[in-house]
Amino acid sequence: MSYVPSVKGGVKFVIARRLAALLLTLVSFLLCGPVTVFAQETATGDHVRVRWLAPETFAAGEPATIGFYFEVDPEWHVYWRNAGDSGAAPRFDLNIAGAETGEILWPFPKRLPIEHLTNLGYEGNVAYLLPLTPDTGAREIVLEANLEWLVCKVDCIPGFGTLRLERSVVGREVWDPADRDLVARFLARVPGAESSSPWRATELAEEGEQVVLTLQGRGERQDFPQVFPLDGGLLTAAAPEVERLDGEVVYRFQRVPGASPVRAAGFVVSDGARAWSLENVPFGQLTESPAQSLWLLVLAAFAGGVILNLMPCVFPVLSIKVFGLINSGAGHRLREALLYGAGVLATFAALGALLLLLRAGGAAIGWGFQLQSAPVVLALIALFWLMALSFSGLFEFGQRLMNLAGSSRGGSFATGVLAVFVAAPCTGPFMGAALGAAAVLPAVSAMAIFLALGAGLAAPFLLLCASPPLLRRLPQPGPWMDKLRQFLAFPLYLTVIWLLWVLGRLLGEDGWLIGSLLLVALVFAIWLGRTISRGGRIVGYSFSALALVVAFSALQLREGKAPVAGTGIWAPFDPVAITDAREQGRGVFIDYTAAWCITCQVNKKLVLDLPEIQDVFQRNNVYLVRADWTDHNPEITRALAELGRNSVPVYAWYAPGASRPELLPQILQESMITGLFEDSSRQPKEDDKP
Repeated sequence: MSYVPSVKGGVKFVIARRLAALLLTLVSFLLCGPVTVFAQETATGDHVRVRWLAPETFAAGEPATIGFYFEVDPEWHVYWRNAGDSGAAPRFDLNIAGAETGEILWPFPKRLPIEHLTNLGYEGNVAYLLPLTPDTGAREIVLEANLEWLVCKVDCIPGFGTLRLERSVVGREVWDPADRDLVARFLARVPGAESSSPWRATELAEEGEQVVLTLQGRGERQDFPQVFPLDGGLLTAAAPEVERLDGEVVYRFQRVPGASPVRAAGFVVSDGARAWSLENVPFGQLTESPAQSLWLLVLAAFAGGVILNLMPCVFPVLSIKVFGLINSGAGHRLREALLYGAGVLATFAALGALLLLLRAGGAAIGWGFQLQSAPVVLALIALFWLMALSFSGLFEFGQRLMNLAGSSRGGSFATGVLAVFVAAPCTGPFMGAALGAAAVLPAVSAMAIFLALGAGLAAPFLLLCASPPLLRRLPQPGPWMDKLRQFLAFPLYLTVIWLLWVLGRLLGEDGWLIGSLLLVALVFAIWLGRTISRGGRIVGYSFSALALVVAFSALQLREGKAPVAGTGIWAPFDPVAITDAREQGRGVFIDYTAAWCITCQVNKKLVLDLPEIQDVFQRNNVYLVRADWTDHNPEITRALAELGRNSVPVYAWYAPGASRPELLPQILQESMITGLFEDSSRQPKEDDKP
C-alpha cells in the first residue's frame, strides 16, 4: 500500500515539470519573436555554418553585393564552380522579391590534392557573393535561398539548408563593419575581366591527350601565374606542366578521357592575390583540326573495313556469296552486290545508332557487344553448324534458307547483315582508334565512322561485281564447285569450334556442354527428317525447335556464373590492384582482350604468352593484367573509354612512375615488348646476364 502514493507523487512531479517547460516555451515564443527571424538567416550542417553577409538596410536603386558566408571547420573544405575530380560545387536556388540578382560570384580557388585526385575549392571560410539591385519603388527585399553543399576532409558530407533574408529599402545602405570587410575581402578574389588581366592567351592547341595554353605577360610580367580550367568536363583539375618558352609561359593540361571536342575553353588566371577570367579562349591554329581528324578517322575506318574481309570470322560468310556470284549473270551479280552492300551499311548504321543511344542513356558498352551475349553466340553456333552440314552435303539447307544465304535479293541483304554481325568483334589494326573516337565524337561524326567501316567491308565485293575484267577472271561453273563447297564447310566448322570456345568462356564448362548437346540434337533432327517416311520433316523441325528452347532455357540458368580469374602469371582486372602496383613503382602491362576477338588470340599465342616474353616481363618486375572483356564488364568498358577506345585488342603499358599509359599497336611483335625496356633506367645485374 505504501508503494502507490510514491508513484502518484512521481507522476504529479513529472506532469508539473512538463507544464512548466511548455509555459516557458510559449513565453519565449511571444517575447522573443526576432530570434526566429535570426534563426532563418543561418543554416548549420556537419562542420559547416552558413549565414548571410548582408547590410541591415539597402539603399533605394543602389547596387549591392551580398554573400553566403561558409564558416568551415579546420582541415575541411568546400568547392569552387569547377569542383575538380571528385568534389561538388554548392548549389543556390533563389527566390527573390523586390530586387534583381546577378550570377553567383566565385572567388578564385586553390588546388586540393586528395590521394591521386585533385579538387578545386577553399580551405577554411569562404563567401560566395551575389550582386543585387533593389527594384524601383521597392520598400522591402525578401530573399529565400535553398542551399546544397558538400564539405570534405577525406570523407565527404552533404549539407542542406534554407536561408531567408528580409531587409528594408531606405535612403542609405547600413552595414555591420565586420561583414562589410568580409564582402570586400572576397570580392577582391573574384576574377576580373580579361581586359584588365596582366596576361593574355596567345594560343590554345591540342597535342594528343593534352591541351596546351600559352600565356604572354603584358608589360614586364615574367612570373608563372596559376591557371584553373573552368570546364571540368574538358580538362582535369590536376596542376598542369609549366615551362617558359621564348618569353611565354606554356601550360599543358590533361584532357578528360572521352571529352567531346570543343571550339574554345575558359580559364581563371591568378597571381595568388588577384585573379582574372579568360573566357572562351578559341583553339588557335587547330580550329579546323576536328574536321581534318574526322577525315583521317573515316579513311582509317574504311581501311579497317576492307581488312575485315580477310578475317577468319568473315571468310565463311563471304564464301556463301561466292556460290551466288558464280551461278549468276553480270547484271544479277551487280544487283546482288548492291543488296549485299545495303545490308552491310544498314547493319553498321543500326549497330552504330544503338551504341549512340546507349551512350546517350549513360550505358557503358563497347563494340563487339553482341558476342558478349550467350544467346547470340549460341544462335550463331546453330546457324554456322547448319550451314557447314549443308556444305558437306549431309542435307540440303532448303531453297528458302539457301536463298537467305545468298541466292535471292533478300538473301544478299541478309548475308550483309550476317557478315557485319560476326565481323564486328574482329577489329582490324586500323579500326581501334576509329571506333574509340566514335564512342566520344558527336553523333553525326560517329555515324560517319560506322558507315565508313561498312563501306570498307562491302567495297571488295562491290568492286568484284562491278568490274567486267574481274568477272571474266572468275572460273566457269563445273563439277569443281561441289568440291569447293565441301572444302568451304571446314572454315564453318572451325568457326563453330571458336564460337563454342567463346560460349565456354562466357558460361564456364557448361557452355561447351550446352552448345555441343545442341549440335548433336540438330544432327539428330536432320536424321529423323530423312529417316521417317511420312511427316519426317515435321518431326525433325519439331525436335529442332524443342532442342533450341531447351538450350536457350539452360543459358538463362547459367548466364553470368562463369568465374573471372587470371591465367598463369596474368592477374584479373582489378583497378585497386593496378593502382597499388603503380604506387609501388612497378610497371603495369594491361592486355584488354576477349575470347571472341581473333586478333587478341593471335597476339597471345604469337607474342604475349611466349616464354621469352614472359621472362622479359618477370625480369623487369612488371605487373601483368589480363582484362577479359568476353562477358560484359562495366569496369573494363569504363577503363577502355578512359583510353579513348571501345573495342579490343588494346595493350596499355604504364612505365614505372608514368602518369599516363603508352598504347601499343593492335598487331603485336616481340620487338615491341622488348623495346619497352630498352630505354629503361634499370641496368641488369650480373646475375641477370647469361
